[in-house]
Amino acid sequence: MVDPYAVGWIICSLTTIVALYNFVFYRQNRSDKTTPTTTENITTATGDCRSLNPNGDVDIVIVGAGVAGSALAYTLGKDGRRVLVIERDLNEPDRIVGELLQPGGYLKLIELGLEDCVEKIDAQQVFGYALFKDGKHTRLSYPLEKFHSDIAGRSFHNGRFIQRMREKAASLPNVQLVQGTVTSLLEENGTIKGVQYKTKDAQELSACAPLTIVCDGCFSNLRRNLCNPKVEVPSCFVGLVLENCELPCANHGHVILGDPSPVLFYPISSTEIRCLVDVPGQKVPSISNGEMAKYLKEVVAPQVPPELHDAFIAAVDKGNIRTMPNRSMPAAPYPTPGALLMGDAFNMRHPLTGGGMTVALSDIVVLRNLLKPLRDLNDAPSLCKYLESFYTLRKPVASTINTLAGALYKVFCASPDPARKEMRQACFDYLSLGGLFSEGPVSLLSGLNPRPLSLVLHFFAVAIYGVGRLLLPFPSPKRIWIGVRLIASASGIILPIIKAEGIRQMFFPATVPAYYRTPPAA
Repeated sequence: MVDPYAVGWIICSLTTIVALYNFVFYRQNRSDKTTPTTTENITTATGDCRSLNPNGDVDIVIVGAGVAGSALAYTLGKDGRRVLVIERDLNEPDRIVGELLQPGGYLKLIELGLEDCVEKIDAQQVFGYALFKDGKHTRLSYPLEKFHSDIAGRSFHNGRFIQRMREKAASLPNVQLVQGTVTSLLEENGTIKGVQYKTKDAQELSACAPLTIVCDGCFSNLRRNLCNPKVEVPSCFVGLVLENCELPCANHGHVILGDPSPVLFYPISSTEIRCLVDVPGQKVPSISNGEMAKYLKEVVAPQVPPELHDAFIAAVDKGNIRTMPNRSMPAAPYPTPGALLMGDAFNMRHPLTGGGMTVALSDIVVLRNLLKPLRDLNDAPSLCKYLESFYTLRKPVASTINTLAGALYKVFCASPDPARKEMRQACFDYLSLGGLFSEGPVSLLSGLNPRPLSLVLHFFAVAIYGVGRLLLPFPSPKRIWIGVRLIASASGIILPIIKAEGIRQMFFPATVPAYYRTPPAA
């Protein structure tokens, strides 16, 4: 039942939150764009670059054929561009992340004409989340009432999804996929002219085009030339596949607010459930000497829902344990004539909320719409200036999902700090209230309502709800102090993330000059 006093606290504090926004905005330090100081992975182009292309003239070279690269290749190829995609390994990938596509991402997939890529891969519909804490749980459904019955999240094997998109892209006659490792960007007088790459038989080749788009993933070796990469690794995922079991809430992702950090479960096929155990820090227990199995059985297993416990133990005993570092990196591009960054090479967030593919597909829609009116891409300086608007137009979706991912991860991790404990409990209880208290945050998480202001309002509403619980019915000096520290802790979690995303671009994009860039003359 909704506590009217707590709700009153929330409503009466909204004006305070808006004032906080104004304070943060005017305190922001405005800094000029810098240029890259590194020349790593840059090769000077000599002679007629176009004559170097073994695959004929192309309009766009795409580095990488993962989710972003494959979807982008198909999208631009469908618009009539001649596209060359260079991928290090065209075999089916085998990863433990990139397996959950939010409903907002599925809508973008439909907009790009790629919705059939989730067919014939045993993909599972996902209708929301189940949140578990201390033996209690609450179900958080996506707000899908206004959408067609087919609209939902999708979960699947990442490799199967990528192969379907590669096949779709390769089906276009003006799109070529080649296997090779890109070793450097080709540069001439400050403009990127293409790439140098090595084929699987060790042959060195070059590919040139008016526009090079780098989508070579989280381990990108080219991003340093095109952005200021501030990569953080807050934790690692330990991945298992559970078999012969059913989730407590069918067709839902499951988040267990465990100690020391969350544990995730979601279906990846009709017979398999992915389990991702978050381990804080950059080091994980050793798999080879048995420390990992011991950690999973003694620390994690007691916190797993009873319906999944036996299957979890069986998966640990089976031994197919995988690890993956969780990276986050705000987008900090160097606008470079002839080149653009996309996907995880450009921007990463903690994968707790499964928002990476939604951001990538949304970025592709933005870029497609910007390139559509252009017939000629050869004026690199003008094109570069025009495409600066991409970085602003992408912000509503990207910054909402990025900020939510970073903030939720910190809130969901266990802490000995009483204020952080109270914030974690307040978040669980706030979402359990239902109605707009759960629908609002879930619509943000799902990518259906990418509004940064709504995100921050809900985040501080959780904090104020926590303070209200502490002060009612009778406040004490200790509870008042914890309440003050709770607000301070909440601010310390979300404000640095917002600052990294860019306050002006995030909340006031229309004030950024690049927002109004017009296409260069043909």
